Amino acid sequence: MTADETAPPPAAPTRAGRWSAQGWVNLMLLCMALLLCVAAMTGATALQNTAGVSNRLADKISPARVEAERLQAALLDQETGLRGFVITGQEQFLEPYTAGLQEKRRSIAEIRRLITDERLLGALAEVERRARFWRQEYAEPTIELVREGGPEKMDPVRAERGRQAFQAVRQALESQKSVWTQVRDEARADLEEARVLRDAAFLGILTVLLFAIIGVAVLLRVVVFRPLERLGAASRRVTGGDFDHHVDTGGPADIAALSRDMEAMRERIVAELETTRQARQQLEEQATELRRSNAELEQFAYVASHDLQEPLRKVASFTQMLEQRYGEQLDERAKQYIAFAVDGAKRMQVLINELLTFSRVGRVTREPVVFGMEEAVSAALRNLAAATEESGGRVEVGSLPRMTGDRSQFVMLWQNLIGNALKFRSPDHAPVVRIEARLQGTEWLISVTDNGIGIDARFADKIFVIFQRLHNREAYEGTGIGLAICRKIVEYHRGRIWLDTDHTDGTRFVIALPVAGGPEEIGLSDPEPASSGPEEEPASSGPEEEPASPAGDGRQEPAPADPLSHT
Repeated sequence: MTADETAPPPAAPTRAGRWSAQGWVNLMLLCMALLLCVAAMTGATALQNTAGVSNRLADKISPARVEAERLQAALLDQETGLRGFVITGQEQFLEPYTAGLQEKRRSIAEIRRLITDERLLGALAEVERRARFWRQEYAEPTIELVREGGPEKMDPVRAERGRQAFQAVRQALESQKSVWTQVRDEARADLEEARVLRDAAFLGILTVLLFAIIGVAVLLRVVVFRPLERLGAASRRVTGGDFDHHVDTGGPADIAALSRDMEAMRERIVAELETTRQARQQLEEQATELRRSNAELEQFAYVASHDLQEPLRKVASFTQMLEQRYGEQLDERAKQYIAFAVDGAKRMQVLINELLTFSRVGRVTREPVVFGMEEAVSAALRNLAAATEESGGRVEVGSLPRMTGDRSQFVMLWQNLIGNALKFRSPDHAPVVRIEARLQGTEWLISVTDNGIGIDARFADKIFVIFQRLHNREAYEGTGIGLAICRKIVEYHRGRIWLDTDHTDGTRFVIALPVAGGPEEIGLSDPEPASSGPEEEPASSGPEEEPASPAGDGRQEPAPADPLSHT
């Protein structure tokens, strides 16, 4: 497969003027707002029309029709009262006539106020005209006649004319009632039609809104959700391990921009993965080389501990035997040469052992355990009992924390630091060594302070370099590897060690060790009584508490002749 076939397809160019998803959403919201406004106006118009028709029927036609019924009753009361007066001639029988006349006038005025329909007004005018004719042509003259001559003056001819006149009134009332029935039926038909239009308008509004919602859903699906689904599918595909899959979903401008950003991220991840793969390959190669180097170092350690020391022992042994056998035949210079050879062989053995000790730190270790730092200091003091008694020194141990690590290495650390403090003591007074600890943040700061000859601040870094001595071998014995071992032990336990250059009265080393996670390792344990003299080494301590003897680092005398001498 060629490189062109494996390369991802080019990203689709973004169309100029492409809308963003926010733009589409704003457009849909605007359309929905317009539809809602139109629907509200249509619904309001339909409701207003229905309310108008209903109000006309309830507030105009129905009350006017009731007044028409009252008008008919008032006219009937007039006719009944007049008939009773004509028969009896008594004035009290005219009260219905008078009351009916007033009620008629009121009803006519109320009807004219309520309605404007020409048909109703015409029928009302016809009723009013015939009622006026009946009253003027019959009722009023008959009342005057009865009052003047009594009921006997009433003749049948007049009575028949009056009956016919009121019959015309009755016909006018029936005609008016028919008109009222027609108007009422028309009003009810208008109300029903208005209700149908109202229901149709609301049904249309609901239909339009439903289609609008469907349109919005389809538009969102096409414009927003589908590109997002494609983008999610592409991201899941890349997350699943297909890092060569090209991410290009199209869609609105902002989603397209997001897909381009994800494509750029994918390309960056691919580049970083390639870099990581190369780095891992290099790391594997280095690990393989390191394993080979460690195997060679193991072989060297075996050779150094067995094969190299055997010739040295032979050189020293046979040189001493040569001196014993031929000592009388040798002069002083020859004996001096033999002494130099024996001393050189012994020094070589010491150097080999010190190098083995240095190489084993961090390479040959025991399982980490939780222990009190005072225990390691006490074990180191037991190993240094002879040196402590010889120097007349005193070691003061404060409260020290509990730590997690290789206990035997910490015994070696304290043995080197305390041994150096006893070795490089001041000739004017007995050595005093003070060990104390304090918690600072997430670290334990443990200080080792003595009142010895001190170290010049210029050599604060050089003293931790292997074989860097500040004094010659005749002044102070040692190989110059002790502090290098101390630094390697501390750094193996993720700590730091340095010389406190601000301390001038003697020497002070500071060790920073991280606080471990266990609750038993946070607090300070009770200090054990420090031993300033020799102490019997327990038989159970075993080789764990018998590390290599402390190698001197050398301290500054008042005027060192050669500060970096190795001799």
